[in-house]
Amino acid sequence: MEKFPELANATRVQYFILLGLSTRPGVRASLFFIFLALYLLTLLENALIVYLVSTHSELRKPMYFFLANLSCLEMSYVSVTMPTLLLGLWAGPYRIPFTTCMTQLFFFISLICTECMLLASMAYDRYVAICQPLHYPLLMRPQVCMALALISWLGALVVSMIKTTCIASLFYCGPNVLNQFFCDVSPLLNLSCTHVALAELVDFISAIVIFCGTLLVALASYMAIGRTVLHMPSAAARRKAFSTCASHLVVVGIFYSAALFIYCRPSRIKSMDLNKVLSVIYTVATPMCNPIIYCLRNKEVHDAVRKTLGRS
Repeated sequence: MEKFPELANATRVQYFILLGLSTRPGVRASLFFIFLALYLLTLLENALIVYLVSTHSELRKPMYFFLANLSCLEMSYVSVTMPTLLLGLWAGPYRIPFTTCMTQLFFFISLICTECMLLASMAYDRYVAICQPLHYPLLMRPQVCMALALISWLGALVVSMIKTTCIASLFYCGPNVLNQFFCDVSPLLNLSCTHVALAELVDFISAIVIFCGTLLVALASYMAIGRTVLHMPSAAARRKAFSTCASHLVVVGIFYSAALFIYCRPSRIKSMDLNKVLSVIYTVATPMCNPIIYCLRNKEVHDAVRKTLGRS
């Protein structure tokens, strides 16, 4: 505080005002029911995936183990951001206490980092399955899968703790309006009335390590897969190999395209309506679409669903 004597008598912000997805009452009413339905559908889809993987022995494979982890993450993910989105659509711009905002930020950062690492682990799993099939039982044995999942969850918690601590320690004394439907990194940095160099540096380093690092792992895995598939003698084998990777490639493309556009920039970003639209893509659309994308052409999941319905 000595470096900012002009803030000595300033009042620290005790709450933020979230503008929400829309400030127009007529639009909010319609969007509320749409997003509520999407929220419930997302929970149902992902809960079904977790149930199927845990109750069907034929799905106890590394690919489905990671898919079940991803579904657990998606349910947590939407449950962190969707309540404030729905509240903003129901009540309009509203106050969120500082501590609640930082708590939401902590879980949001943790879950988005976990998703990046899980997607990289799933890409590595497909690489081993296609490029080194004889070594697959050894390289992707249960202990390795569990270790990759734990690293994804626990590593993300550490990164989130560091980033959230840096952002929470900033001084907020001026405008407290966030043009967003949840507490996000960039709008918060933009509201700080002190220097944010350290927070921006931490944000930039974490973006390079987590976002770019996991994206490079996924891209390297699929480049190796592509070379292997192209050298397969049979067209049927090439189609089968491609079909096992296509869904994951779609998910990776959608998630990283939106997330990297916003987060892999070191400077503070003015919160724009475009950012809110992109945020909807990876906080609402991606968790809802992932189970559909992964299971649309998956015969084993279809069989498990039929068996479950048959027992019912």
